[in-house]
This record gives sequence, structure tokens and C-alpha cells, in this order.
Amino acid sequence: MSEAAQTPTDQFMSLPALIRQHSARFPEKLAVTDGETHLSYADFNNAMDRVAASLRRDGVKQGQVVALISAASIEQLVAFLGALRAGCVTALIQPSAAPEQICGMIGDSGAVLSFVDDATADAMGGHDVPGRAVRLTELSTWLVPDDAAAVEAEIEISPEDGFNIIYSSGTTGLPKGILLSHRMRWQQYLASAVLNFGEAVTLVATPLYSNTTLTALLPTLGWGGSVLFMRKFDAHNYLELAQAHRATHTMLVPVQYQRIMALPDFDSFDLSAFKVKTCTSAPFKAELKADILKRWPGALIELYGMTEGGGTTALYAHEFPHKLHTVGQPIPGHDIRLIDDEGREVPRGETGEVVGRSDLMMKGYHGRDQETSDAFWFSPEGYRFIRHGDVGRFDEDGFLVLMDRKKDMIISGGFNIYPSDLEAVLAEHPAVAECAVIGVPSDQWGETPVAFYVPKADANASDAEVLAETNGRLGKTQRISKLHSIDELPRSVIGKVLKRELRDRLAL
Repeated sequence: MSEAAQTPTDQFMSLPALIRQHSARFPEKLAVTDGETHLSYADFNNAMDRVAASLRRDGVKQGQVVALISAASIEQLVAFLGALRAGCVTALIQPSAAPEQICGMIGDSGAVLSFVDDATADAMGGHDVPGRAVRLTELSTWLVPDDAAAVEAEIEISPEDGFNIIYSSGTTGLPKGILLSHRMRWQQYLASAVLNFGEAVTLVATPLYSNTTLTALLPTLGWGGSVLFMRKFDAHNYLELAQAHRATHTMLVPVQYQRIMALPDFDSFDLSAFKVKTCTSAPFKAELKADILKRWPGALIELYGMTEGGGTTALYAHEFPHKLHTVGQPIPGHDIRLIDDEGREVPRGETGEVVGRSDLMMKGYHGRDQETSDAFWFSPEGYRFIRHGDVGRFDEDGFLVLMDRKKDMIISGGFNIYPSDLEAVLAEHPAVAECAVIGVPSDQWGETPVAFYVPKADANASDAEVLAETNGRLGKTQRISKLHSIDELPRSVIGKVLKRELRDRLAL
């Protein structure tokens, strides 16, 4: 049996309990490193105990919320897992949000204590973090001493207890807090068994406040693997770390894969240790998947789903290279259906809104009962599904082909126009590096498509020429009314194109 002996899967265990178990089984095994600081499972477990004991000392009780606003770091991870060991719910908040939004999210979560890094604290300006704040740079002095860290009685965590709150991004106003339970994280842990995370060296290059990160990081710690942190993503440094530490697993978003594969010296790195590469969070171009399959060792798995949960599909790209234009098939135990505007299921092959159900479902939007209710669809059998907000269709083999976010669909002159169809044609123009299409109000048509594109460095075609050639390949109802060149597309930290910001540019 390997050093990372697999935990029996017939009874619920919380993540803090699993880590304590690993500390007893293989105390000297590396749990986490950022290349400079190295924590064994014994060290990591002890640090979690000290955080939990310090929270108790300060009067923080089980079930209360602790916020974390920080760039990725070992200190943030220790505070995160230590708060979970104390039975707290963790609220992971994006540090690059506006100070007003950070304060709003902390207030919305009801956090009684917040961990912040120096950059966040400095960026807050005149805005005070609500409640008590502990700087991560002062964590060592805030913590109780080692000899006072023993947990008198292990906090009993039940499956329905809150695990964390993740705030959605890319919205106007205050983002919604997605409340996830320990049961949901346990189900993710069980589902990850086939990926052999117990033997993993998982290279983490995305922030902790993104659920994308947690789908790889938490199973690695749950199964007893090792985590290698990047404090800030850089494509070349990523390859250097992967080669030096013999990384076996990773979760990246498409724009990160794109930047890595575009490096001129990519093929000079030894990536032979890789076993599993996963991707989620944004559209993943078929050509990019094909390039990764050709030049990067190990399996490639694209996951499609929502932070809120619902249904998940998986495309095992290395097994189905002829299905790279899809996001795969529903994974076992996940029910995904398509519905029309009246909430009726559509036949196989027809287009509809994606809804899904599984054991991986959010408890709800924190403090927003009506919005939680609006997120659900109930099947004729009475099953509860989560609306994914995407439009898609199943092909003849049961693979899901995504079109667009439902809210991004353009209705022009009564015709439904999918921006992804237009983007696919525009992207084929030799002058276009990347592009995005949005719908804007039109007195004549209701809405009309407008496109933005990033020109290639050697492009010599004018915007008018690119527009004319693209529209010449589109149907009459699809034609783009205006085309704007732009230095770069606005993206979230996990690579999603922020179409709202493109709309805002036109409103200026």
C-alpha cells in the first residue's frame, strides 16, 4: 500500500478530520509548499490546530463566518483550513474587488473576523474592514503558542454544516454569496478517487477564492497528496516549477493553457511526470485542447459545471479526441437536461437551457431566499435542478455542446443569435488574435451584434476590412453591425471574458 493510504469512503469525514488522519499516518510527508516554505502533514495539522485554538480564544464560535481576503499563500491556506477545524464557515473574497464591494461582501457574509494580506489592507484606503481583522503577516504573533494549541475536544462537523461561501464575480452590485456544505465537499472528494490525488504533486496556479482552485486543491489534501502553490501565475515560471517539482496534477483555466502553450520554449521542458491536467471555468477552444494533447504528457479532462453545483460533465479529451468541440458527457450520478423558455424539456438534439442535479448542490445564496428559489427548476418528477444559465444541445452520442450564456444570447429581429457562432467565424480571420461579441440595443432590430477583437501583432487589415470579410461569411440575420479593435479583452482572474465591461465601454 502507498504512503498515502486511501481513506475508507463509506462514512462521512470532514476535510479537517482527513488531514488529522494523514498527520497520524504519514507525519513527515509534504503537505504544502510554495517553493520556499515547506509544511509536512504534521506541521500543517499543528498550524490548523493553532488557528482553531486562537479563534476560540477570541470568542469565535462554531458556525460563525470567518472571511479571507488575500492573494494565494500558505498563510491563507493555513487560516482557511484552521477556521474549518474550528467549525467555522469560511468566506473567500476576491482581494482585487473595490473596497466598497469587499466591505459589502464581508458584511453580507456576517463574518466576525477577517484575515487579510498587506496588499488588501493597504488598498482599502479609508475603508475599514468590518469587524476584527488579522493581517496574515502577523499570523505567527496572533496564534496561540504550540504548547497551547491542543484541541480540547474535536469539533463535531456534520455533513449539512456550512463549509464556505464563494462570491460570484462579473456582476453589477454586490455579488451573491454561494453557500456550500461539507456534504458537497465530501461528494467532490469521493468523485475524485479515480484521479489518484493521494500520489499527487498538484501545482496550484489559481486563487483560493475561486472554486476552480478548490476542485483540485481540496481533493489533494483530502487524499493525502502534496500541494505546490504559485503565489502569482506566470507561464514560464509555471513550467519551471512543474519541471523542478515533478508536478503530476494541475487545474488551469483556458487562458493559462493558452499562454503556456504559446511559449517558444515550451517543448524544452520535461513535463513527463504529469498524469492529469484539468480545465474549467471558461470556454476551452478545440484547437487548444488538440495542441495540449499533442505536446503535453498526461490525461486532459475538461470539467463543465457551476460553483453552485447542479450537473457536471467531463470530457476525457485524450479518450475522445473527436469530441473536442464538446464539454463531454454527464459524470455518473449527474442528471443534466435541457429546457425551453416555458420550462419544458426539449428533445435530444434540440437547443435549450442547461439544468442539472446531483449530490453536488449549493445550500443556497447566502441571505437571498428569492434568488435561491429563482435558481431552481423542478422536473415533472419533482426533482430539484439548478439552472446553469447556459444554452446547449446534446449530440447523437450524448456529448453536450455549449452555445452561450442564456443572458448573452442576442435576439435580433425575432431571431436568436448565439455570440459564440459569430466569434468562431471572426476568430478565423488572419488578423484576429481573440474576440468577443455582445448584443446592444437597436431601434430597428431590438438588439444587434457588436464585436471587439484584439489584432495580431503582424495584422495589416483595417477594422472595416475585417468586418466586411467576416460578415461575408455570416448569414443575413447574424451580421455584425460594428467592430472595435481593442488592446486586450477584459477578463476575470480565472480567464472569463467580462462582457459586461465591454458593454460599459459602449455606454461611455
